[in-house]
Amino acid sequence: MHDHFPAPASWRIALPHSAAAVPVARALVRNALAELEHTADGDTAELLTAELVANAVEHTSGRTPIELVVELMPTGCQVEVHDPDPSPPADLTRPDVEPPDPWREDGRGLLLIRALSSSCGHRPTGSGKAVWFRLPAVPAQRRPH
Repeated sequence: MHDHFPAPASWRIALPHSAAAVPVARALVRNALAELEHTADGDTAELLTAELVANAVEHTSGRTPIELVVELMPTGCQVEVHDPDPSPPADLTRPDVEPPDPWREDGRGLLLIRALSSSCGHRPTGSGKAVWFRLPAVPAQRRPH
């Protein structure tokens, strides 16, 4: 019944630990969605990916590359950014906020991600953490031209 769906496609790309990673990540997500004619909203995916990558670069030290993982599924897409810092993304809140809850809505980046994604979160990895969001596929007739 689902033969007409392409298999999930996924990309995993190491990005430099510098601000240069942000435009690269944006272009990568845009191209991935366009190439597969995926129906998730490319502008939103680009914006949120840029936020995640910028946060990872800004708030983790060292030269370890960060990794961008993009998975495209028939139901939507998931983007993960892996960085070498195991602590949760508390950078998405103001440092003076008590208690330090990483998912408070004070951080603009996180607010955007929470508002625009269908779900988001973070998890520890063997080398640090991954912060991710998902976007749903949008029916073709609702897509902006």
